[in-house]
Amino acid sequence: MTTAPLRVALVGFGLAGSVFHAPMIAAAEGLVLDTVVTSNPERAAQARAEYPDVRIAASADELWPRADELDLVVVASPNKTHVPLATEALRRGLHVVVDKPVAGTAAEARALAALAKEQGLLLSVFQNRRWDGDFLTVRKLIEDGALGEVQRFESRFERWRPQPKGGWRESADPAELGGLLYDLGSHVVDQALHLFGPAEQVYAEVDTRRPGALIDDDVFIAVTHTGGVRSHLYASATTAQLGPRFRVLGSVAGYVKYGLDPQENALREGLRPASEGERWGYEPEGMWGAVGAGESPLTGGGKPVSTLPGDYPAYYRAVAAALTGAGENPVTALEAADALAVLEAAARSARDGGTVKPA
Repeated sequence: MTTAPLRVALVGFGLAGSVFHAPMIAAAEGLVLDTVVTSNPERAAQARAEYPDVRIAASADELWPRADELDLVVVASPNKTHVPLATEALRRGLHVVVDKPVAGTAAEARALAALAKEQGLLLSVFQNRRWDGDFLTVRKLIEDGALGEVQRFESRFERWRPQPKGGWRESADPAELGGLLYDLGSHVVDQALHLFGPAEQVYAEVDTRRPGALIDDDVFIAVTHTGGVRSHLYASATTAQLGPRFRVLGSVAGYVKYGLDPQENALREGLRPASEGERWGYEPEGMWGAVGAGESPLTGGGKPVSTLPGDYPAYYRAVAAALTGAGENPVTALEAADALAVLEAAARSARDGGTVKPA
């Protein structure tokens, strides 16, 4: 028996919507991109060119009268719109995916989770970096015991962008939820909590360093997990020499990996999972990390470890499975709330000094 695909409305067709969400929705069996919401004529034309059968709406208000024609709303619009749009969609009886950060505070995220539970609906948060190939490799090495007992986890999402680009992501308006703490910080904190569990203490340094910058562009967060692991997390636009993406130190060995997962660049260049097939997400051998003890891989120490293929499409496959009763929500709003509690603690630590317990 064939089941009709679930109809998806995508709100926002900027970077997040056009580069990350739309291609992943299109690649997921059981989902169909029904509507793109954008008031920008150029983005509307781009959506029609890549997805000829898609409908265009100028605002989310055009969705609600035909909520019974839809199954899932994906919120990929600016951060300040996440909570009101997700709230309205849930009240209209629609399942919801929200790009990170789902909200500005852990309390707001928990309220959204409660509303979704009350309505009997799925509320999921798009944390695609859980499906980076290097992160999948780290997780497997830990699960296989290749590093022994992990003691310290270092994760860097660093870039060299000495000139601010402007836009809402670099706005000083608190309502916009701009800055790297909530942007890239959302990724590195989520990954650390996913691997090592809840945070017991947080210490942070949050700085605005570039001339003309209005919001934080250089972030360091130290997390002590309840299980004893210490995570050192970096997010920066001001790094002239990039550090390793991951350095994981265990009682038996360590893993060091440089370079970012290739999926984002592939998507920006117009490559798509559907057309690339089995080649999607693979990293060249020259970028593999190494496992060893006693010497740096840059001076010949350690054994190269092939990076597992990255798999951003897995997120929407999991969403489709959850909506049809064949799987679990891949990233819950309560998990996102825990990450937001760490980000809020980081902001307090940077402002007041000292370590902070997440609320």
